Amino acid sequence: MLSFEFLMLVAGLLGSGLLVLAAVSGPSRSKALSRRLETVRERHSKSNEVATQAQLKRLLANRSENRMDGLAQRFIPNPAVLTARLQQTGKSWSLGQYALASLALMVIVGFLLAMRGMPMLLAVFVGLFAGIGLPHYVVGKLIKRRIAQFNSRFPDALELMVRGLRSGLPISETMNVVAAEVPGPIQDEFRAVADKMKIGRTMEAALQEAADRMGTPEFQFFVITLAIQRETGGNLAETLANLADVLRKRAQMKLKIKAMSSESKASAWIVGALPFIVFTLVLWINPNYMHTFFVDQRLIIVGCGGLIWMGIGVFIMAKMVDFEI
Repeated sequence: MLSFEFLMLVAGLLGSGLLVLAAVSGPSRSKALSRRLETVRERHSKSNEVATQAQLKRLLANRSENRMDGLAQRFIPNPAVLTARLQQTGKSWSLGQYALASLALMVIVGFLLAMRGMPMLLAVFVGLFAGIGLPHYVVGKLIKRRIAQFNSRFPDALELMVRGLRSGLPISETMNVVAAEVPGPIQDEFRAVADKMKIGRTMEAALQEAADRMGTPEFQFFVITLAIQRETGGNLAETLANLADVLRKRAQMKLKIKAMSSESKASAWIVGALPFIVFTLVLWINPNYMHTFFVDQRLIIVGCGGLIWMGIGVFIMAKMVDFEI
């Protein structure tokens, strides 16, 4: 007879699978085509009834998204910080989708480990760690990759603005040129700034919002430079050219520090991975000897404590080789 815990795990797995399917699955081609045709009809129709139905659909869609996000905000600590991190990735992920993906990952990992014979308490702990840690890690990697892409092309964008200013274009037009010519995250951010300026926002406010969203010092330097130049005056083209040169030298210094600290980082990776490698080898050579590690509660507690101390050590070593410029 099936146990209650097994039935609960199966129900949780099915529910999480449906949640993941609802969160990440996109619409079919026929539905997308019909939706685009309906959007065109609503846009060009002069009937008040059609306009009212379109507005009602938008309100219902926004209400459902806000309801999902509001439910996630009740259980997630610091939802504003997490929302800002999701915006920094450049993806159109909402807080509700992130919470659904984390919950599904937690249930699936815990279910698979419990089915493999791991104790229920340890399976729940590992599933909780995977559901919280893995999405946070993925979001952090996407943010770092996007910021690296932005910083690598930002001096080129500044030089493009310098050429536009020297040819007689105003600063707003040079931003439109950058949004049209430079691909990647720079195009997205400068296009957002240009769109906000078109609807009446001031350039300082639009740039500051982009700087807060990016969270990178390079773009903050650019915002401060424009603010100071607007207050004091001067040659803006020469100022931006000097800023582009400083940012290039800053990037070169980062590469030098990365090369000099690569040996320490490799040592940290080796020291951190060695216990896991030894554990895997012993488990492969003598599975019966290591099986008690997953059954005995005392060994489980000791192992969790060891993982915590190893995590603290890896964190300290990572901070020792992390230099701020």
